[in-house]
Amino acid sequence: MKTLLKTQVGRLRLIGYLEGASLLILVFIAVPLKYWADVPELSRMMEPTHGALFLLFVFNTLSVGIEQKWKFSETTWKVLLACLVPFGTFYIDRKVLRYAHARCEDGK
Repeated sequence: MKTLLKTQVGRLRLIGYLEGASLLILVFIAVPLKYWADVPELSRMMEPTHGALFLLFVFNTLSVGIEQKWKFSETTWKVLLACLVPFGTFYIDRKVLRYAHARCEDGK
């Protein structure tokens, strides 16, 4: 966990976990509770939280893409697309960000 906070890619991974979890909570728990059980409180809390995490993820992705000199057509768009799909941030963390973080820690 401490290694995630040391690099910009690590912070992006952490934000990705939080954004992905907030999207799953929103889509699979909060919205069904709002419409099927008439309990809108969780949805009211999660909507702005997820929105803030989403924007943070997008801005950090662009920042890391510039810092790491990612080609937009090869890497950055995939990471940005991942935050729109449930479970996408977890998938992109496993396939792209983990390796970028390892390279960043090695000093490459």
